Amino acid sequence: MQVLALSIGQHIAEEIKQTTLLEWIGAVTGIYCVYLAAKQNIWNWPVAIISVLAYTIVFYKSMLYGDAGLQIYFLGTSVYGWYFWIKKKENNEKPVTSLSAKEYILVVIATLILSLLLGLFLKNFTPTNVPYIDGFCTAVSFIAQILMTRKILQNWALWIFVDICYVPLYIYKNLYVTAVLYIILLVLAWLGHVDWQREYGRASSPEINGQVSET
Repeated sequence: MQVLALSIGQHIAEEIKQTTLLEWIGAVTGIYCVYLAAKQNIWNWPVAIISVLAYTIVFYKSMLYGDAGLQIYFLGTSVYGWYFWIKKKENNEKPVTSLSAKEYILVVIATLILSLLLGLFLKNFTPTNVPYIDGFCTAVSFIAQILMTRKILQNWALWIFVDICYVPLYIYKNLYVTAVLYIILLVLAWLGHVDWQREYGRASSPEINGQVSET
């Protein structure tokens, strides 16, 4: 048992040593941008752009075509999110909102449909060996990113869930640094949820709103 554990540890250490510079850049900037997002710091968006550009290449080379395509989408939403957060700040709007019951249902339905469509596309038009897993994780990330750009609280719940799914996928693909990244992102996503929940609670508090109105 000890020999097996040692062998696995040596294999992981060797794989980490062979990690490309692009994966390191993507991992470090990925951690930093999620930390900034959790703190509602607008600089999370330009840092995210660096991360997605690096990971577009990393995922494509690893035949994770869903994730590679997702990075292009992230690039567009990072630009949009940057703009949207600036506008909300200028307009002094409530920074964090929450989904209604109807919107919850729409998010679940949209995620399931998108997962199936992406899985079928990846299975039939790419050489990936994990089409439906890749498609599902891509779909959840797609929806989570939309919610984040709109400063909707539930984006963090989706990120927590999909980060848990991504860790074994990246280990399977020998992307060990990225797997570690997603463990860290999981923790940051939980902290982001706590911070945003607190902010949403303060903004929604009748007492606070009453004080604001009086002033």
